[in-house]
Amino acid sequence: MKVIIGSDNTKKEGWINTQKGDLNLLSLDTFSNMFPEKNIDCFLAEHVWEHLSFEEGIMAAKNCYKYLKPGGYLRIAVPDKNFRNEWYQNIVQVGGPGPEDHPAFTHKIVYDYKLLERMLIEAGFITNLLEYCDDDGNFIYKYWNPEDGFIGRSLRFDTRNTSDKIMMISIIADAYKPIKIKCV
Repeated sequence: MKVIIGSDNTKKEGWINTQKGDLNLLSLDTFSNMFPEKNIDCFLAEHVWEHLSFEEGIMAAKNCYKYLKPGGYLRIAVPDKNFRNEWYQNIVQVGGPGPEDHPAFTHKIVYDYKLLERMLIEAGFITNLLEYCDDDGNFIYKYWNPEDGFIGRSLRFDTRNTSDKIMMISIIADAYKPIKIKCV
């Protein structure tokens, strides 16, 4: 079972699409109503976590963790605080550039890769960074398969990016729920 969190208009065959009204990341009740078996293979969240505070992000990640199968993962993408592009930083900033109907108006945090990893590790995950800018603003890329969770705001798939100029990226990470086996 694969679930897109905050899918908006994103529809992928084989994936369950959810919106905030369907799945409240901060309420275990909505998780248990939708997924009574706790058998999710993958949660996919593109530009969702920045609408939560850091503490809410940990709680939401812990809730996802509880409903993943061992070995399952959360593929998460958030705006990158370390991306050195003034236009980009203006549109992803906390509170957004305005007006109130701008999607970034409800941004509560802008992550760098260290803060995103810290949040995911506090929730119990093992992380694998796929795309991000390091502390010096260098873009780091590791190949990832879009069939495992498509991220549109990424180096390869955002149409605003060209071979000459990167305009839109995300921190993209896979966060795995470890498989625990008792050694006898």
